[in-house]
Amino acid sequence: MSDKHDAAPDSTAARVALWRALHVEIDPPPHVLEDEIGLRLLAPDPGWHRRGDMDPQFTKAFRAAIVARARFIEDLVVEQAGRGLSQYVILGAGLDSFAQRRPEIASRLKVFEIDRPDPQAWKRQRLIELGYGVPDWLRFVPVDFEAGGSWRDGLVTAGFDAGKPAIIVSTGVSMYLTRDANAATLRQVAALAPGSTLAMTFLLPLELADPEIRPGLAMAEKGARASGTPFLSFFTPPEMVALAREAGFRDARHVSAADLTRRYFAARTDGLRPPNNAEELLVATA
Repeated sequence: MSDKHDAAPDSTAARVALWRALHVEIDPPPHVLEDEIGLRLLAPDPGWHRRGDMDPQFTKAFRAAIVARARFIEDLVVEQAGRGLSQYVILGAGLDSFAQRRPEIASRLKVFEIDRPDPQAWKRQRLIELGYGVPDWLRFVPVDFEAGGSWRDGLVTAGFDAGKPAIIVSTGVSMYLTRDANAATLRQVAALAPGSTLAMTFLLPLELADPEIRPGLAMAEKGARASGTPFLSFFTPPEMVALAREAGFRDARHVSAADLTRRYFAARTDGLRPPNNAEELLVATA
């Protein structure tokens, strides 16, 4: 493993995990998602709540979007597992905690977490230290993308059965890839066994987002550029659906923030909801 700085999760993965915990700690129930696993893995200093990127009001729409997308994907995985699907692949897994929070479902699957080698080794060690362990049905798939590593090859090495359908998810990744790289990923997933399903997020052009969150999105874009991982791709929903169909999916649909609001936030009186036209979802079936 590399030094601690290189091995630990990147700032984006850590922020997402802390926003999920923040939802449980400061938003009233019922919670859209109850997830404090990432907080336990990170074990931040006690003052983490006072960080600028944890401000309750500033982060309200963003943490709503984070928990909404996670809950939607989790419901989709549970639904697919109920239909007999047995393989779940998480691209850019980061601090995903499905295996730890929902072992009654996850243990009926083979769960493949794909991520860079050093952060993944860090996560494995933290899971062991905290007593969660790494059961046989949870497969870590380290892939060095910068060195040209193939996630498809890594999956097969880890025991993925290419002859069986799978559900593949990718959240918070597409904006960092070029349009061509996104298209290549879509083609790779579309070539999996018939019945495989992809759920991925994509970022709409920033000028289309709800006005109240545009400053936050602009700040995120500026921070990503400064850290050497700029936002490269933005898609309107028709463009994203068309790209999926061109890649070979037989069915593709857009799941909007409004859809998620109706599904998970309709009864709330605290104004918590994901922003419109920011990061939304594509669901496609091979």
